[in-house]
Amino acid sequence: MAQVPVQTIHRDPQLFYWILFPITIVMILTGVLRHYASVLMQSAPKKLDQKAIREQRSLLHGINVRGNFHALSKKSFATRRDALVTAFESGAYLKDPERAGQGQPNPLSDPSSMEGMMGMMKNQMAMIIPNTLIMSWINAFFSGYVIMKLPFPLTIKFKSMLQAGVMTKDMDPRWMSSISWYFLCIFGLQSVFNFLLGSDNAASQMAQQMGGMGAAPAQMFGPGVDPDKQFKAEAENLAVIEHYSVLDDVEDRLLEGITV
Repeated sequence: MAQVPVQTIHRDPQLFYWILFPITIVMILTGVLRHYASVLMQSAPKKLDQKAIREQRSLLHGINVRGNFHALSKKSFATRRDALVTAFESGAYLKDPERAGQGQPNPLSDPSSMEGMMGMMKNQMAMIIPNTLIMSWINAFFSGYVIMKLPFPLTIKFKSMLQAGVMTKDMDPRWMSSISWYFLCIFGLQSVFNFLLGSDNAASQMAQQMGGMGAAPAQMFGPGVDPDKQFKAEAENLAVIEHYSVLDDVEDRLLEGITV
């Protein structure tokens, strides 16, 4: 079987130093600046309202009791169920008892929710603006350059990813363009940022995206959800449970399992 001839492209060796190194250094410096900019723009954590925490934790307590009732004795479960059902139906754990039946306020009119959305917007802007500037810089000065060849074979499916900006049909997929190197640096410098800035850094764009998705604290009562209805629904769920315990007749089951 005839072997495919090795494709050779004669390149100036200086392209490796005047394109690959500058892009990598600029990406590292941009990540460091993004980290410190995010630290400066980060607002001080706001203390949560004690009544709001009690409202959420009490409902979570009821859910945990309902999900793990089989680990409690019948007397212990009955005591907890009676106390929780009475408190849930009377609204003892509501943050605003006078607003029972009105639901949660609109998040656009809630100052605390607006602060959280502004924080997410700042993080997104700190990521979008540098990327736009660097992409424009690479397109203006380094577009169309082939800077390196990977030492291992690749399939044709990697061609569009590694040869962005180089409109060729028959080029070996192992050749990499300058724009593709930029995209690889975006997702491949996490170890460098961890070494320079520590594991808890804002330089990594993937970590920043995940942080933006999980920046807002978990809330059990979303917009338009009435906490009073949630408590009453949980009280009904607790009231209809038919209790059994994993320790019921444990002595008999243990003796049955012992072979003489």
